[in-house]
Amino acid sequence: MKREELIAKAKEARELSYSPYSRFKVGAAILTKDGQVFLGANIENSSYPLCMCAERNAIYNAMLHGYKKNDFAALALTADTDGPCSPCGACRQVISELFPHDAPIYMSNLKDDVQETNAEELLPFAFSEDDLK
Repeated sequence: MKREELIAKAKEARELSYSPYSRFKVGAAILTKDGQVFLGANIENSSYPLCMCAERNAIYNAMLHGYKKNDFAALALTADTDGPCSPCGACRQVISELFPHDAPIYMSNLKDDVQETNAEELLPFAFSEDDLK
């Protein structure tokens, strides 16, 4: 799957967002090495700490279907922003642990601006399981 197709899937996911408070819709799509695509959208709650971001929803969705970190090939996210949408800090931490460090992450917006990065670049010096030993 080409990056443009994965970004299009993230845009589809964005339409599933439940964001009545922020009105900031975010969509994400994760591609597995066997060609499956799992979607995620941000879901808000009036108790803001209980909200869930699109990126985490996409990763958790894939994991609930039996996929693991080494099964993931790429991740795309999008929102209606001036430049490419970037993951929040919580999502960066989850990505650093549950997504391959060198796999592409396509940050985009509705104007088709795209910036490619990876987990290592998103969160250098990430807290990891090694820090718990």
